[in-house]
Amino acid sequence: MAYLAKILLYPIKSLDGVEAEQATVLPSGPLQYDREFAIVDAQGRFVNAKRHLKIHSLRANFSLTERVIHLQLPPSNLYQVFHLEQEQEQLAASLSGFFGFSVKLRQNTNMGFPDDTNSPGATVISTATLKEVASWFPGVSVEEIRRRLRANIEIGGVPAFWEDRLFTDSGETVSFQVGDVQFLGVQPCQRCVVPTRDSYLGEAYPNFQKIFLQQRQATLPSWVAASRFNHFYKLSVNTRLPASEAGKTIKVGDNIEILQLQS
Repeated sequence: MAYLAKILLYPIKSLDGVEAEQATVLPSGPLQYDREFAIVDAQGRFVNAKRHLKIHSLRANFSLTERVIHLQLPPSNLYQVFHLEQEQEQLAASLSGFFGFSVKLRQNTNMGFPDDTNSPGATVISTATLKEVASWFPGVSVEEIRRRLRANIEIGGVPAFWEDRLFTDSGETVSFQVGDVQFLGVQPCQRCVVPTRDSYLGEAYPNFQKIFLQQRQATLPSWVAASRFNHFYKLSVNTRLPASEAGKTIKVGDNIEILQLQS
């Protein structure tokens, strides 16, 4: 039986994540605290791993309840501690020194800063999929693939690519239940350059995207809605949630069940 094996939240976009035992759905659909903050430059552009390789070397630990980040900025081995509400300017100043240009911290408690603003709900993948993908890349662990793909919800008790059941032909969504919370699976997630790199060092894995494309096509289940794959550099599922689910909570161990297609 499918169940919720892990919840991973990423309080500051592009920085390390934090594992949680439960998470609450925001009115706009995302999980509370996920991508709540983003680092931006003077022009308001995201300072993220897609555009700034250096960000991979930052290490961050979060306390969600205390609203604190412990941040390690190379070359120092020491962690600096900042309150995410009360010390945003001090945090931005330290980050500006690290990047070598002025940055600010932006906050959005309603939606956060998801890549897909049309489907801002939690991204979904299965543990078995992570294990399968790791097997494509000798020397890359399952945990490293997890860090590269940065999904929010991880499903246990199912075979690899089970989450591909959570989308269908364009224009329809798939309704599924996590505990008491209804999600709508929308589409496979198009990947960017970030998964090609070591999540700690930023070093590129040789031919990562080529290998991924070949293996994803070769292992694509026969029942998948193939029309959603104009290319095969896609993995995990983007979701959105009905407004009725706002304020509800998902918990590790919750059962997961596919309900029906939604037009």
